[in-house]
Amino acid sequence: MKCIVTGGAGFIGSSLVKKLLNLNWDVDVVDDLSGGRFCSLEGTDIKPAHPKGATGYKNFFVCDFADPLILKRISENFYDIVFHQAAIPRVSYSVENPAETNLVNVSKTVELLEACCDRVRRFIFASSSSVYGGAETLPIEVTFSKNPKSPYALQKSITEEYCRLFSTLYDLDTVCLRYFNVFGPGQYGDSPYATAVSSWCHSISKKLPIRSDGDGTQSRDLCYIDNVVSANILAATSSKKFLGDVYNVCCGDQISNREILDYLRERYLNLEIVNAPWRAGDVMHTRGDISKTRQDLGYEPTIKFWEGLERTLEWWNLI
Repeated sequence: MKCIVTGGAGFIGSSLVKKLLNLNWDVDVVDDLSGGRFCSLEGTDIKPAHPKGATGYKNFFVCDFADPLILKRISENFYDIVFHQAAIPRVSYSVENPAETNLVNVSKTVELLEACCDRVRRFIFASSSSVYGGAETLPIEVTFSKNPKSPYALQKSITEEYCRLFSTLYDLDTVCLRYFNVFGPGQYGDSPYATAVSSWCHSISKKLPIRSDGDGTQSRDLCYIDNVVSANILAATSSKKFLGDVYNVCCGDQISNREILDYLRERYLNLEIVNAPWRAGDVMHTRGDISKTRQDLGYEPTIKFWEGLERTLEWWNLI
């Protein structure tokens, strides 16, 4: 199988690339390095230099995912599968910069979809649980009405609609994976896109105070990276015909910030926790229903939160 992973030097993208290479896929990577890092792909057989002559790696294109070079390669039938992981992901950044994030997350993704028509077997889109907004009833089923609370969430929701439209109008096989809060080894805490777990690990490793937004009662369905990678590969290899179908990718449970902070405080003595205001655009609670993902894709979250946290702390050399 030949594929391209957009955002392939990012946390999720690089983890997916490594697994695909282990499965003997022929993998290209595109990343403009606005959030990704070369070092995320250390240990792979992706080597230096590529055909455009820019610095980078063989099969690593250091450019925008909608660069004419990438769109040309897709239109020339280079790939069976497109894993679209790239985005400007931070909710708070999208609140401050709605036009910029819309250009990347929606408009350029439509360019990518257009290039894929009649050229690739399947387009897999990394969507987000943020499309649901604040849900009063948990767990959240994929049929739950969308109610995005931030430009980022709205952009993910709109792109899902584009995927469905491209399936019905142009017969492009598209599938949307709604990631809940993804964490794990390889997620750096000093990045502007860092999640709470990676930020806290970074602070502990540097002996810095930990930031707690709000009162800590907000809870999340935290999904370990291996589960997300598994969902992508299951979607790519499924014999099902996808028409913009959406699937929750999570563990089906929830952990509060306070529970995690209490655990860290108990484990690391003299841990300083600094209270901060609630973040604009955030929702209070998330927990996904994965029954459809299990039924259609055979997905099963094998690594639950506390095991994933231990693996993450180990990666940070905190154990």
